[in-house]
Amino acid sequence: MLQTWFIVAVSAAYLGLLFAVAHYGDRRADSGRSIINNATVYALSFGVYATSWTYYGSVGWAARAGVGFLPIYLGPTIMLALGWLVLRRIIRISRRHRVTSLADFVSARYGKSTALGALVTIIAVVGVIPYISLQLKAVSLTFATLRRDPGITSAAELSHIPVLEDTGLYAALVLAAFTILFGTRHLDATERHEGMVAAIAFESVVKLAAFLSVGIFVVFWMFRGFGDLFSRAADAGHTTLFTLHGQTGYGSWVWLMVLSMLAIVLLPRQWQIGVVENVDERHLKRVLWMFPLYLLVISAFVLPIAAGGLLRFGPGADADT
Repeated sequence: MLQTWFIVAVSAAYLGLLFAVAHYGDRRADSGRSIINNATVYALSFGVYATSWTYYGSVGWAARAGVGFLPIYLGPTIMLALGWLVLRRIIRISRRHRVTSLADFVSARYGKSTALGALVTIIAVVGVIPYISLQLKAVSLTFATLRRDPGITSAAELSHIPVLEDTGLYAALVLAAFTILFGTRHLDATERHEGMVAAIAFESVVKLAAFLSVGIFVVFWMFRGFGDLFSRAADAGHTTLFTLHGQTGYGSWVWLMVLSMLAIVLLPRQWQIGVVENVDERHLKRVLWMFPLYLLVISAFVLPIAAGGLLRFGPGADADT
């Protein structure tokens, strides 16, 4: 169990670091030395695709449904491999028509229909609000888990948190301030948000390093390598970790893959990063191999962490945490 003041201090320091990176990115842009005019930074910014689901949902899903978590990572890989020419075409059209959102793009392609653009906006808002709420809930649950563990392990218990103690509320306020400072403070809607993109690219590196650190700890510290871990899991009867079963059959596998292929382009944050913030369409070539590699590496320890969790805490524990 960690002390509340320590968790708050570390969180504040990390958020302060993100603000500093964003400020540095904006200053570089103002001086004419763009930090995001770089194929590697552009490819890393695609890492915004990896949200709290990467830490909670993927491991929890693997513990319950085996390799059923993989379509979430395979979909974007297939889309980038097969559809990069379409993505390049979308970027060109968006730049020509000064498009700043998916709604603008759809409207421009169908006679500049205001009604169609409004409909797309409404659908996006309705879809993204519960999505954002899940991210904020994950922040709150993380804080509660770190502060109360090992005395509490149930997600149901963690959900009953008073409003003023809900860290999701404070996270939302901080994120709103970040968006105002580095995302929406400029009147020119076509201006790129270099500080925001720089912070996202930096955070992608942090997310990868954190997940790999946990995976390496589980595999090589708690156990004596992959062989030892998986053999113990098999001996304990957790062989379903390596199969499709339960709630993820082949039909669900295919549809999850299709949805993930669409998500890498059509999720508002992905559209913003992939299309609006693109500086040079040639940077897509780096994304084609670097982002799938990123997904491969970050997913490599999902099954080991799930297996280690089941062995350590038993099937009754909340697999997401």
